[in-house]
Formats: sequence, C-alpha cells, structure tokens
Amino acid sequence: MEKPCTLLLKYDNKTPAMVINSVLEGHDVPAKIDAMKQAIALLLSGVAMPDPFITVVRYVLSSEDHKLQKLLLLYLEIVEKTDSRGEMLGEMILICQTLMNNLNHPNEYIRGVTLRFLCRLDEAEVIEPLIPSVVLNLDHKCAFVRRNAILALMSIYRFSVGKQLVDNSPDLIEKVFEKEYDHSARRNAFHFLVNFAEERAVNYVLSRVHAVDYWRKELQMEVLHLIRNVWRDNRGVKEKYVQIILSLLGARSVAVTYECAGTIVSLSLAPEVMREAAKTYCQLLISQSDNNVKLIVLDRISELKESHREVMVDMVMDIIRATSSPSLDVCRKTVEIVLDLVTRRNIHEVVLVLKKEVMRTQSADIEKNDDYQQMLVKAIHSCAVKYPEVAGSVVHLLMDFLGDSNVDLATDVVVFVRDIAETNPTLRTFVVRRILDKLDRICTARVCSCALWIIGVYCMSLVEVESGIATIMQCLGDTPFYTVSEEEESGDALKNSQVVKSTTLSSAIPAILADGTYATQSAVSPLTAVQESLASNGNLRTQITTGDFSLAAMVASTLTKLVLRLEEVQPLKVEINKATAQALLSMVYILQLGKSSFLPCPIDDDSYDMIVLCTRLLCNTGGQVRKTWLQSSRLSFASMLADKQFHEAAEIRKAQLSHAQPDDRIDFYNLKGRKGTNQVELEADLKSVTGKFLRDYDGGNNLNCIFQLTGVGDPVYAEAYVTVHDHDIVLDVTLINRTKKTLQNVCLELETKGDLKLVECPQDYTLGPKSSKQIRAKIKVSSTKAGRIFGNIDSVFSNVREGIIIVLNEIHIDVMKFIFPSTCADVSFRTMWAEFGWESKVTVRTSTQDEKELLNCIMKATNAKCISSPFSVGISNISILVIGRRSTLEGECGFLAANLYAKSVFGEDALIHLSIEKNSDILPNGRIRIRSKTRGIVQSLGDRMMEEFGRA
Repeated sequence: MEKPCTLLLKYDNKTPAMVINSVLEGHDVPAKIDAMKQAIALLLSGVAMPDPFITVVRYVLSSEDHKLQKLLLLYLEIVEKTDSRGEMLGEMILICQTLMNNLNHPNEYIRGVTLRFLCRLDEAEVIEPLIPSVVLNLDHKCAFVRRNAILALMSIYRFSVGKQLVDNSPDLIEKVFEKEYDHSARRNAFHFLVNFAEERAVNYVLSRVHAVDYWRKELQMEVLHLIRNVWRDNRGVKEKYVQIILSLLGARSVAVTYECAGTIVSLSLAPEVMREAAKTYCQLLISQSDNNVKLIVLDRISELKESHREVMVDMVMDIIRATSSPSLDVCRKTVEIVLDLVTRRNIHEVVLVLKKEVMRTQSADIEKNDDYQQMLVKAIHSCAVKYPEVAGSVVHLLMDFLGDSNVDLATDVVVFVRDIAETNPTLRTFVVRRILDKLDRICTARVCSCALWIIGVYCMSLVEVESGIATIMQCLGDTPFYTVSEEEESGDALKNSQVVKSTTLSSAIPAILADGTYATQSAVSPLTAVQESLASNGNLRTQITTGDFSLAAMVASTLTKLVLRLEEVQPLKVEINKATAQALLSMVYILQLGKSSFLPCPIDDDSYDMIVLCTRLLCNTGGQVRKTWLQSSRLSFASMLADKQFHEAAEIRKAQLSHAQPDDRIDFYNLKGRKGTNQVELEADLKSVTGKFLRDYDGGNNLNCIFQLTGVGDPVYAEAYVTVHDHDIVLDVTLINRTKKTLQNVCLELETKGDLKLVECPQDYTLGPKSSKQIRAKIKVSSTKAGRIFGNIDSVFSNVREGIIIVLNEIHIDVMKFIFPSTCADVSFRTMWAEFGWESKVTVRTSTQDEKELLNCIMKATNAKCISSPFSVGISNISILVIGRRSTLEGECGFLAANLYAKSVFGEDALIHLSIEKNSDILPNGRIRIRSKTRGIVQSLGDRMMEEFGRA
C-alpha cells in the first residue's frame, strides 16, 4: 500500500548521492541548502539514498540556520524512518533529541515550525517523548506557538495510540479554549472539540446561542460544521440549530453566509427554509463582484432548482439581475437558469428584462456586446417559441438587428422571425411588412436568403405580393447589370493587369505558380472600380454583382413563388404578365452576368440550373408545379418545427424522469470483498463522479482489447490489456516465465511514437520458473493523433551472464477512443467550417445500396452525430433531403447531404460534411469532407474514412 504524499515536487536532474554527501559535510551554508533541496527532490523521485540520511544527521542536524532547519524538517518528513523489518532506525534517537530541543527553543519561529512538523508524523516512538513539551507549548506567550501546539496535539490524538498517550487532551484543549484570546488559536481549539469532544462543543454552543452572531467568522464556520455533524442525533434541539443558522444568514462574512445557505439545503426540506436559502444565494449573486464567486453561487442555484423548482420559480427576477455582470460566462449561466424557470406567471417580466438588456447593448459600447446580443436573441427566441403570446412584444425590437454587421446575430434574428411567422399567424403581416422595409439594409447573404424565403412563402394578399415583387426589383436595380462597353472595359483591364508588374511592396503580393516558381500579382483588382459603380443600388445587387450566385438563385426562386401567388390573387391578366416579364427579364440578366467575362468567376452549375428551372416554370405553370412551389416548402418547414418541438419536449421529460425508484435495491459494494465487487457497479460509480465510463480499447469486447506482445515460444510470454480513459491509457501487462530457470532483473522497456508519453516506468522484477507477474504502465495522450507503443523485455538467467532481449509487438492506438459525439448550432458549425484550415476529402465508393444505411455506418465509424436541421423539398423528379432527425429519413430520395459533428476529449472540434448521390442503377457515390483546427484529427478521421468507404 502506497503511503500518502504530503509534499510533491517536480525534479528531473538526478545529482549523484556522493556529490550531495560531500557538500553536506562542508561548512558552506548556501551550498548545504542547495544540497538539501536536491536530496529532497531525489527522495520524492523514488531514488533510495541511505548514506545521505546519516550525513544529514551528522552535519545538518546541529545547524542554526533557519532555512536549513526548515529543509531538514521537510527531509525528515519524507525519509524512511524504519528498516526492512519495520523497526525504528537508530539515528532517530538523535532526531528525537533535536526535536525536543526545538520545542524548547527560545525562538518562537523554530518552536512553531517544529510543532507543525509533528502534525505530519505518525511514528509513536518519535512522538511519545515529545508529548510533555507539546503540552507545555499550549501555554506559550506567543500565539503562533499556541495555535500550532493545538494542531500538533490534535494530530497526535487522532491516532489510536495517541489517545492512550494523551488521554486528557479534550480537558486540556477545553481549558485552552476558555482562556484563549487569539482568534486562530480559538478556532483550532474549537475544531479539536468538534472532532473529538463533540458533546462539549455542543454544550458550549447551546449555552451561547444568542452570542454566536458576534463571534469571529472562523468560529462561526466551525459552528456550522458542528451542526451538520450533530443534526441527525439531537433532534430535540433542532429548533435551536435552525435559530443559529437563520441568525448567521445575516452575518457580515460572505463565506459564513454561503455556508449557512448550503447547510440549510442539506439539512432541511421545508419550503420556508429553502426560500431563505434561495434569497441568500440571490443576495450573494448580486452583491459580490468576483466572477468566480458568482459562478459558484449560480452552480448552487442550479442544484437548488433541480430539487425545489417551485421555490426557485419565485426567485427568477432576482436571479436575472445577474445579467448586469460584465462577465459573459456569468450572463450565459444566468440566462440558462432563468430560461429553465420561466412559466406563464413570469414570462412577461422575464421578456421585459431581456428586451431592456438588448436595448442597453444597442446604446452602450460594452465589451461583451456581440456575443451578449446573440445570447439574448436566442433567449428571447426560446421564450417566444415556448410561449407565443409574448412574441408580438419582441419581434419589433429584434427585427432592427436584421441589418447588423454581426453575421451570427443577424442569422439568429432572421431564424427567430421565420419561426414566429409560422407559429403565430397573427404576426405574419407585420413580419412580412418589416422584412420588406429592411431588405435593402441586410448586408449578409445568409440572412438575405432567409428573408427572401420568408417573403416568398408568407406573402399571401395582393398588396403583400405586389409589394414583395416591387421591393425585390428595387433592390436588384436597373437591368441589365452591365453593358457591352463595360464588359469590354473590364476585359481590357484584365488584359492590362496581366502585363503590368508591380514596382512597390505595398501594392504587390507574392504568388506561387503551377510549376512551383514565384511570381508577383497586383493586390488591387482592376475590376473593383467597375463593380463598385454598378453595385451602388443596394446590398442585394452588390452581392449578386460580386459573384454570389447562390443568393441570385434564391432571388429567382422567390420571384417565381411571388408570380405564382400573384396568379391566384390578381384578377387582372395584364398585371400578371407584367410581373412575369419583369421576373423573367431579371433572371435572364442574372444568367447573362454569370456567363460573361465581367466577373472573374462564372456562375456555378447548381445556381445556373436553378435559375433556368425558374424561367421554365414561369413560361409553363401547371397545377402540380404551383402546388409544389407554394405549399411543399412551407409544409416541410412546419413539419421541421413540429418535430423539433416534439424532441425538445421529449428531452425535457426524460431529464425530469427519476432514474431511481423508492424500492430499488442499494448496493454498498465498498463493503464487499474484491470477489464480490462487480465491474459494472464500479463503472456506474465512476460515471456518477466523472460523467464518463471507463472504455475498453475495443469498445466493449474484452477479448479484442488484449494484445499479444510476444510469441508463445519465447522465454517470456507477454500480453497487454489496454484500457482508455480520457487522457490516459493504462496497460496491464502480464508476464509469464515459460522456462524452468529463474529470470532476474526482468525489465519491461516501453517507448511511444506520436503524441503519447510514458509517465510511469515499470520496475525490475524477478520471475521464478513458470511464474507470472502483472505490471501496470500508464501513458498520457496529449492530442487526437494516431500513435504506437513498442518496446522490448530484457532479462538475465540466474547464475548465468547471458541475457535475453525479446522485441514486443507494436500496439496501434485508435484515435476513435478519444472522439465522442457532440452537438453544436448550425451557425457555429458554419463559422468553424469557414475558420478551420485543415481539410481532408474522401471520395465515397461503397457497395452499400441504401444511403441512409451509409450515413449510419459513417456516424458509427467516426463517432460523430448528425446535427443538420431537417429540411426536405422536391424539385422536379429529384428529391433533395438534408437530414437531421429520424422523421426526415422516411421515404426515398436520390440525394443526401448531412453535417456531422464530434469533439475530442482534448477540446478539438471535428466537422464532417457528407454529400451522396444515388441513381437508380448505380451505387451511392459522393464525397466526405472533414475539417478541423488541428492536423492530427483531420488526418486520423480521413484515414479511417478511406479505409471504410473511400477510394484513391
């Protein structure tokens, strides 16, 4: 059994013991100090040094230097004081005499340090002769000596042998406590009484119930500790205990107030008492300026919310005041707790506060502005979805953020507006009107696409449809988007830019050509001036003329829907033909722009096909086509919202479900023997503490996680059982001596390759004939990168100089054991996808016929989770499906796209995008793209995908 370590140092440089001895024998005090430090570090590193101990006793024990005496006490604390038979070493007699002299030393510092050193000794032979001196120090004139003398006596009394040596310790400490005036010494004395003379401490507290409020905070903390210990035993005086706790809730010390609230929560279940604890936590949350304190108090409030939700619902308005903190972490945790406590009684007050916070971020330039605004928008969105009656009071405010430069914030707002338009029919007219007013101010293509989708789906009346078409045409500006002279001008500028060479460093940037040579290119595009002159009519026109043809395809789709809707609500055929002609003309000019040399990048095939399809539909509209375009998209979106709300409600019900029944059996497996302990119970206990299970290397099959390291015919047979737990890999190696001779100095030497580090080197052992030995080695993992473990076994036969060396088989570490499924928002996924630089592309070629089965196989192989929002739309004969939930996998489709997300135990994000197409007679084919911030996880996942589904 390993001994407890009270001192821990990191030391790599191993100085020989002979050098340390020679220095300690000298008279140079600074050199002796350095030598003592090296000796202590060597002992902590596991190096046995018997000779320096004798040298320390002879040449350091008598030194008068205070620093050297302190190092001597540290050395004596960790040095082995007994021999191999467990008997006390003879040199300890001199140690006892030195300690006795120090306890009677005229210097108060030496006395106090020696008394503190005695707190870490448990050898009765050393302590017994020192007890009279320790007792005498209880009455010393220096408070530093007295408080350490109390601690030393408590440490001695803690051991069973100490109770026999100092059986009158409670009487001595009680007398010291009554006459002591130093606050720290009184606290130590009362701590002794609380732990070893509980009745005396209880009688003292109960006799001074009304005076506890005026005690120092150290004693008040000990009183609370005493009450927690004796609460169950003394039920007759429970009212007095409650009176003490309630009186301490108003204490000046924040620590005492916090402990009082925690004591009440742990000892009582009464709603009135819980309400007092909740008020105390809320007061601490508002009054304290330290963000760490706020986070700790918020954790306690969250725990109280789980057990006493009814009480905490009334405290929502007090909790939400913490959003005034400048720390974004505090605000985020506060909003999470508040959203969980929102009910119909307080929803209006909560939303009002959130609205005020949003307006405050608009008027004040605070550090947490962007992220804080986004968090508030999401909170309001959640409240409006859960309680639609408050949506009308926040839509007007949030729609001002549609044109915000923060992409994430504007995206959250437009998603919120889209959900409100579907779930609240009474607000659709207002939403559509405000979006039409704000469309020319939206500066982000993603937000503009969603706004166009809202316009195309929810413009129902004649006024709304005509206003929608007119607004889009106004944002597009005059057509055509360019003239022939401008195209020639841009072509000439492009030719001139190819022959002009830069002469200044400020206007040129280096470029790498296809053959690997370097060239210089202009940092200013010659088309910029022309494009700026043509893109001055609005943001929508600007984005299209700069090459965003995905947005152009969305414009064509929206115009198609509006024209089809106009045919239903407009009785005049002339107006319908006029709108159709305008829409067709705009689409044709967009196609002309995409195919011209005006832009450096032509239109992509998907956008081109989409715009062409829209032009054909406007030329020949049928009943089935109109139904598909005007109804299917909205029905799919409504189905997505319903499915999302259903799963969120199911998760809430699952979280509130009790996992333990009152009549369940309780297993105290720690009281069982080793044979009676079940591995499942051990892992369940580990799960309750760390939140994660131990994982065998094979993911559950105990046979596959055993690796054979040597051959059966080798003199030493070795096999390893590999267990992975977060950042650690544990190798339980079994060595078997298959010879009839004794093997001495059997050494298992291990080395690692990759981001693996061996933190515990196995020791040397002696194996008898046909005997076995189990050795444990621990390896640290620092990143998600493939690694290998290799090594050899060295040994020599008994009475023979000849040795043996056996090379071990390699163990390849699978990085999938360090990757777990996780979730993130779609906006965060897109942001990380744009920021991460490492990417791996795998072309899929598999024999799996079903694309849904292929998706499940990829999720299983990569330990990733599908996070895509479910969206389904049919276009002609092709059914496009972006999957996210099980309901969207129903039916047949020819195209499948999904976003998968996983996270490693080291905090690395793994982004996976899957795009698969399947024709009727051809196997599914497509591409898997993997992105991450680090190279290791991209390379590892790419190799795994290549092995499973890819081809070169």
